[in-house]
Amino acid sequence: MSSASGTSTGATKPSSTRAKPANKVESAADWVDGRLGIYTLAKSNLRKIFPDHWSFMLGEICLYTFIIIILTGVYLTLFFKPSMAETVYHGSYVPLNGIRMSEAYASTMNISFEVRGGLLIRQIHHWAAIVFVAAMLVHMMRVFFTGAFRKPREINWLFGAGLLFLGMFDGFMGYSLPDDLLSGTGIRFMEGAILAVPIVGSYLAMFLYGGQFPGTDIVPRFFTIHVLLIPGIMLGLLVAHLILVFYHKHTQFAGPGRTEKNVVGMPLMPVYMAKAGGFFFLVFGVIAAISAIATVNPIWAYGPYRPDQVSTDAQPDWYMGFSEGLIRVMPGWEISVWGGHTLNLGVFIPLMVFPLVLAVIWLYPFVEAWVTNDKREHHIADRPRNAPVRTAFGAAWISLYLILLAGGGNDLIATHLHLSINTITYAVRIGFFVVPVVVFVITKRWCLGLQRRDKEKVLHGRESGIIKRLPHGEFIEVHAELSAQDKFKLTAHEQPQPIELPAEVDENGVARKAGVLAKTRSKLSEGFYGESAQIAKPTAEEHAEITSGHGHH
Repeated sequence: MSSASGTSTGATKPSSTRAKPANKVESAADWVDGRLGIYTLAKSNLRKIFPDHWSFMLGEICLYTFIIIILTGVYLTLFFKPSMAETVYHGSYVPLNGIRMSEAYASTMNISFEVRGGLLIRQIHHWAAIVFVAAMLVHMMRVFFTGAFRKPREINWLFGAGLLFLGMFDGFMGYSLPDDLLSGTGIRFMEGAILAVPIVGSYLAMFLYGGQFPGTDIVPRFFTIHVLLIPGIMLGLLVAHLILVFYHKHTQFAGPGRTEKNVVGMPLMPVYMAKAGGFFFLVFGVIAAISAIATVNPIWAYGPYRPDQVSTDAQPDWYMGFSEGLIRVMPGWEISVWGGHTLNLGVFIPLMVFPLVLAVIWLYPFVEAWVTNDKREHHIADRPRNAPVRTAFGAAWISLYLILLAGGGNDLIATHLHLSINTITYAVRIGFFVVPVVVFVITKRWCLGLQRRDKEKVLHGRESGIIKRLPHGEFIEVHAELSAQDKFKLTAHEQPQPIELPAEVDENGVARKAGVLAKTRSKLSEGFYGESAQIAKPTAEEHAEITSGHGHH
């Protein structure tokens, strides 16, 4: 194990005093170093320390799946034709022979059945996209629950949020390209949502689709957005995200020798890079195995898109399911405004709620920083139980997401479980408002219960399973005292106090008015850190009194 409070930079010797290169490789390296300074760069960064914890691998999965998406996407681009020009299919998939379809659909069929390894690459590409978004969401939740978004990492949190948002939409654009019946239904769904925007909706739809739906431009335009625009932005955000991770140091969990000013772990080279390389091939192998076993998006079963048809069980990939749920469970409200213009609230309100569902979790770090008035840097990650309100809020948000995901698949739930689709829809409507509140209360109480258990373990020790009989006949279980390392882990967290309002009058007896924001901050601070939101940590005096007076029993 190594501990470092920062990275050191060493001065390189002038090139005139450097030993003569032993071979051509060293000579080439010296030539590059003389122009780029790679020796100094490597010396100052390759020994940088990174902490070791399994949850930090979630971010690595995001990076590796992104690389897999790029590699497989380049291969697929060589054979895909982003055109909606009509053609007649004559290929190895007999059921569709003689059927009119777009060249986009026909080329996707050729990739699946004619190109060697094409179907496997298609499956790996799609599965990697699914895992990519899932890993990003879980990674962000890990950062959220451990408080790793606090200063100085707020901007990096927003970079991660931007990557998740763009990843969701790039995934939608990607599975819309084959122009099959399922993807066409999704594009039509998107068109309806855009048209619901007042005043500018029809103009936006004309701009995106190039005319009336379906038109002839949507697949070429989606292709450009999918392979060029969004990936380019994502690549920039990813590089910036990794640079900030490197610059700010990685967060670490509390433990002996770990402080806000150091990092305890393994060096980047050779330990971390060796593990990272092996983990990349493990992720690639697992995704390849899943792709070979489980088929996703079998376009040959759906057929080419026709505007007059829609497939049953038409759901998007899971990460867009909550937006579908918002539309499905929203009542079909319409109002007439401005002399007979129809405002479709049944679609427009879900369209407005969709970004709010994401924004509420993305903006939370700034709300917490304002409520707590905490301007310090934080490099020690919290245990979720020690931040009950934050953990309860995150759990409530996840429950809301899952409720809407169930709403997006209400037809599947109805057909598979033999339930009324109307009953499911009403249950989701009620659950939208009720379930997050219930989950918040339960999670908060759960965290407080875990805090009480930690306090008891510190004061009385852990259960040993050894039963002892006392002289007067009573049976008790002997408790074993925790090690100093375990005690430190359970008591290292901070417990901020609520922000109090200033006195109503100053020292001169002049009334002091507190503004609305000050009162709001004080109330929220009480909710975050008041007596009902945290259990006081055991003190050294309490521990000494119990251990000296009664022992561990």
